[in-house]
Amino acid sequence: MSSTTRYDGPKHEGPPSTSPYPLSRMSAPHDLVDSARAIQEADAVIATVATDKLAQIAEQIRALQDQAREVLERARRDAELHRAECRFEKVAGQTYHLYRRTRDGSDAPYFSMLSPADWRGAPPDAFVGSFRLEADRSFTPAEEAAARDARFTSAKSLLASNR
Repeated sequence: MSSTTRYDGPKHEGPPSTSPYPLSRMSAPHDLVDSARAIQEADAVIATVATDKLAQIAEQIRALQDQAREVLERARRDAELHRAECRFEKVAGQTYHLYRRTRDGSDAPYFSMLSPADWRGAPPDAFVGSFRLEADRSFTPAEEAAARDARFTSAKSLLASNR
């Protein structure tokens, strides 16, 4: 259709803003090339937005995979700690000290209530670490206990402020 030929098709029935062709001599002329360019620009923007969102989802997936690895590693560690020899009843909230028996040719881990300091720095076996038993039966390394307590305290205060 040339710019000098008048459109003879059916008239547009909707609002003027949805018309595929100009409804007034004062409006800008519509051109097929302009429409194609607008579609191409829209496609480029949509592709960019979709790529950005997919990259964000990929980052979230990596973060979730890292969290899953951490959960599995802690579960493995907690299971190993529960299998360590213990000749007393463990109580949640208490810190216990893990040693590895090196006497008698065995390499068995065991819990003690005595820290290396209680042995005056010379425990009978190799000291592995100190762990606090939590209410959920998980173990928290002693050096991480204060940070864990701070997280729970801040979470409790947030919950209390929402009441």
